[in-house]
Amino acid sequence: MTEPAVEIRGVYKIFGPKPDSVIEHVKEGMSKQELMDKHGHVLGLENVDIDIPREGIQVIMGLSGSGKSTLIRHINRLIEPTAGEILVGGRDVLAMSKNELRDFRRFEASMVFQRFSLLPHRTVLENVVYGLEIQNMDRVEAKERAKKWIDRVGLAGFERYYPVQLSGGMQQRVGLARALATDADILLMDEPFSALDPLIRTDMQDILLSLQEELNKTIIFITHDLDEALRLGDNVAILRDGVVVQKGSPQTIILKPADEYVAAFTQDINRGRVLQVGSIMDELNNAKGPKIESSMVIEEALQVLVQNDSKVATVVKNSAVVGSIELDKLISALARPAIGK
Repeated sequence: MTEPAVEIRGVYKIFGPKPDSVIEHVKEGMSKQELMDKHGHVLGLENVDIDIPREGIQVIMGLSGSGKSTLIRHINRLIEPTAGEILVGGRDVLAMSKNELRDFRRFEASMVFQRFSLLPHRTVLENVVYGLEIQNMDRVEAKERAKKWIDRVGLAGFERYYPVQLSGGMQQRVGLARALATDADILLMDEPFSALDPLIRTDMQDILLSLQEELNKTIIFITHDLDEALRLGDNVAILRDGVVVQKGSPQTIILKPADEYVAAFTQDINRGRVLQVGSIMDELNNAKGPKIESSMVIEEALQVLVQNDSKVATVVKNSAVVGSIELDKLISALARPAIGK
């Protein structure tokens, strides 16, 4: 296995006047409510451990107050932890000097915020150029690169517009172009689409997935929306009250919820349109019946079997046979699983 792009190790964050004086209470098992009631401190994160693979989309999700936005701000040290390590390429971000941290933010980790955070007195072009100015790039080269990314996010022709003249979706495209223009390997996205209307939000998800197919960035994406998490994430970590309650692939999260909290997130999901055949197939190479792709969702696979009047199908991946799936198993997968099973 390759080394993770980002390693979050034992991170704690306690908000209050003397966090170091109460952290041992948390480590010994004191709850978030007890910490607040007895010591007047707020527990933001508790012993968070996540390995974030390179060149994929890591989703961190949870309800409001779960600690997800607090966590992502630790990666580029907009928030300082109470304890723990955050390693990027083997270097501890938390041990970086001011100069090292400045360069890390300039060149290695770009951020896209929920509320766009565009500079209102700058045009679209000038907003996208801003990050390149911080990198001390030549002005002519910076403008050319900025124009390229403005075009890539579908805003060609809007270079001279100001943010106030744009819709919310267009403003977020500017924010995405600004982050991508710096050519940072890591893209931090803090609920970037949550303020957008549903159709615009879906459009922005499409743009991100399309760009990611080509760019292969390491993206850390924060959301409270499970549909968005399942659509975008290669891996998902779910937070509750600052604690990671489950992490794994989207398919694992749906098939094997770790507890009632995770199950509550997944209970309203249309499993037939989300679960893939490859996650529930039997690994047999002597399968019979029509061929279906391992990435096909259950709903589509059922249609194939019905149309072919078959009770079994051969599962393939990149034209190679990888297993088989029976009709009964497809139907059973539509039911909600027992917790932890």
